[in-house]
Amino acid sequence: MAANILVVDDEQAIADLVDLYLKNEDYNVFKFYNGQDALNCIEKEKIDLAILDVMLPDGDGFSICQRIREKHTFPVIMLTAKEEEIDKITGLTLGADDYVTKPFRPLELVARVKAQLRRFTRYNSAEPPQEERLIAFSGLILDRDSHECMLNEKPLSLTPTEFSLLWVLASNRGRVVSSEELFREVWGDKYFSNSNNTVMVHIRHLREKMHDSAEHPKYIKTVWGVGYKIEKN
Repeated sequence: MAANILVVDDEQAIADLVDLYLKNEDYNVFKFYNGQDALNCIEKEKIDLAILDVMLPDGDGFSICQRIREKHTFPVIMLTAKEEEIDKITGLTLGADDYVTKPFRPLELVARVKAQLRRFTRYNSAEPPQEERLIAFSGLILDRDSHECMLNEKPLSLTPTEFSLLWVLASNRGRVVSSEELFREVWGDKYFSNSNNTVMVHIRHLREKMHDSAEHPKYIKTVWGVGYKIEKN
């Protein structure tokens, strides 16, 4: 079944171009030029991935991303016309999974969409051996089949990216996982110089949700200049 992609951009030419390229890949596209129509669509349709422009006539993509994360875990890609790193970090902190800076190549955006859908499908529908479907230690439980996480008997609401990061680290307990390896495993893309910032922001947000401390971590330890590690208890 073809994936349902939500596209939100107030620049009609850009939205129409993205729509065309995605439909050429046989995706179902729900295209809107403002935030409210997009939010209404999310309530009615099953969306598999959202592409959100940061600047919209009735708000911004950050607010829509926040609203999405209140109920949904599907991947979100932000489109930003600004080069400032703060815009990218803001989007990632609010639960976005990736960002693309305008102007962009449509084929690159399509590749990002495919990578996010592959990752989301892999971590929700994969059939690993039984012993690899559930990880439990130190009050943390990760269920790969249901994509659910429990911390000290309380549900932890994670985005697909956050769950993937935690799964990779937890399944490699006792070993330092480099930022480059994390990026390849979770994002399924080539590692570039700014990719470390992407990993760092998601790790920080994950720690916040887990009430973990970078200075005195119970779970995720930073190994400076190398990567991240969860101790093997």
